[in-house]
Amino acid sequence: MSAVIAIGVIATVLVLTFGLGLFGVRRVTMDPEQFIVGGRSFGALFLWLLLAGEIYTSFAFLGAAGWAYGRGAPAFYILCYGTVAYILSYFLLPPIWRLARRHDLLTGPDFFVQQYGSRGLGGLVALVGFVFLVPYVTLQLTGVQVLLGIAGYGALKSLGAVALAFALVVAFVFGTGLRGVAWASVVKDALVLIAVVFVGVALPIRFFGSPAAVVDHLLARYPHWTTLTVDTSNNGVIWFVSTVVLTALGFFMWPQSAAAIYSAKSEDTLRRNAIALPLYQLMFLFVYFAGYTALLVMPGLQGPAADQSFMLVIAKYYSPWVLGFVAAAGCLAGLVPASVQILAAASIVSKNVLGDMLGVAKSSEDQTRATRALVLVVALLAFMFWAFAKTTLVGLLLISYNGITQLFPGAVLSFARVRPSPAGVAAGIITGILALAIFALRGTTIVAGINIGMVALALNFAVTLAVGYLVNLRVPALATEGGSE
Repeated sequence: MSAVIAIGVIATVLVLTFGLGLFGVRRVTMDPEQFIVGGRSFGALFLWLLLAGEIYTSFAFLGAAGWAYGRGAPAFYILCYGTVAYILSYFLLPPIWRLARRHDLLTGPDFFVQQYGSRGLGGLVALVGFVFLVPYVTLQLTGVQVLLGIAGYGALKSLGAVALAFALVVAFVFGTGLRGVAWASVVKDALVLIAVVFVGVALPIRFFGSPAAVVDHLLARYPHWTTLTVDTSNNGVIWFVSTVVLTALGFFMWPQSAAAIYSAKSEDTLRRNAIALPLYQLMFLFVYFAGYTALLVMPGLQGPAADQSFMLVIAKYYSPWVLGFVAAAGCLAGLVPASVQILAAASIVSKNVLGDMLGVAKSSEDQTRATRALVLVVALLAFMFWAFAKTTLVGLLLISYNGITQLFPGAVLSFARVRPSPAGVAAGIITGILALAIFALRGTTIVAGINIGMVALALNFAVTLAVGYLVNLRVPALATEGGSE
C-alpha cells in the first residue's frame, strides 16, 4: 500500500505538470522558431524559470547530496561554478543574443556558422553537442530510476517505470516544444524548492535538532570532511579550481542554453537573469545538509548508491505521502530538463546537419517534422546509454562538461577583432575531444591534480591559436556598434 501511495503521488504530479505545459501552448502554431526558441519572447521571469528548469536537474537534487555524502569538501565545487558562470554570462550572453536576433539564429551551431562562415564547422559543433548531451540526458534518467525505485519500496520494476516516465516526456516535447517546457518549469521549480528546503531543514531537525548541529556532529565524527586536501592524485585543491573553471566556461555552451538565450525578449532580460540566478545556488546548502544527515544516520553507502542517501532516510523514517512528494519533485528535476535537452539535441541535428549540410530539411515544415522525429532518436539513444551506464550522477555530469566545454575557445574567440580560421577552431575542438578519448581509454580522470577536461581545453586553445592564426585561413571580423559583434 505504501508503494501505491508514493507512486500515485508521483504520477499525479507528473500528469498535472505536463498538462500545464500542454495548456500553455494550446493556441500556439508550432513553426521552428516557436518550437525551438519559444518565439524569442520570454521575459525576465519566464526566462528565469526556464533557465532554472534546465540548469537545476537530477544532478542538483541527488548528485550534490551524493557527493556531500561520499566525498565531502569536493562537493563544494558545485556551489561555486554556477556563480562564476553567471558572472561571465552577464558580459557574454547579450552580444550573443544581439547576433541571434539580427540573423534569426535558431541553434548554438548557427552562431558558429554566422561568426566563421562555415557550415562544416557548424555541423561539427552540432555533432559535439549531440554526443555530449546523451550522457546529460542519461543523468536525468538515472536520477528518475533512483527515485522511482525508492518510492516503490523495492517492489517496482525500475526499467519499466523509467521507460514509461520517459515516454511521457518524449510525447510532451513532441507536442509542445520549448514554450511548453517553460510552462512545466513553473511547477518543477516551485516543487523542487519546497522539497529541497524540506530535506535540508526537516531531516537535520528530526535527527540532530538543527542544520548547524548536523555540521557539529559531522566534524566530530569526520574531522576533515569539509576540508580540501592538496593531494594531486585525488579531488584536491588543484582539481577543485580547475573543475570550477572548466564547468563555468562550459556552462552556457550547451545547445539547450543557446535556445534559452535566443528565447529572451531583450538583452537586459539576460542581464537580469545573470544577477538573479546566483540566488538559486543557495539551494545547494540545503542539499548538502541533507547529504550530511544521511551520512550520519545511514553510513556505508558506496559509489552510485551514495546518490540515494537522503531519499533512503526519507523512505525509512517518513510516510509514503512525504516520500511521494519529494520523489515527485525529484522526478520533475530530471524529466523537465531532459525535455529541454532532448529538444536541443534534436534541433541542432535537424537544422545544422540535415538542413544546412545535407539539404534534407530546408523548409520550416520539414525542419519541424525532422526535429520531432529526432526527439525519438535522441530519447532512444539516451535510454540505451542509461541501461549500460554505471557511474555516479556527478560522474555523468563531468563526462558531459569535459566534452561540451571544448566549444568555448571558438565561441569566445569569435568576438576577437581578427578571428581564427574555421579550420583552426575545428582543429582545436577535435584535439580536445581526442585528448578526452585517450584519457577515457586509459581510465585517467586527473593529471597532476588537474581535471582532465581542463587539460584537454588547454590543448584545444593551443591548437586553435596555432592553426587559426598561423595558417592563412582567416575570416575578417564583422564591424558592429562599438566594436566586434
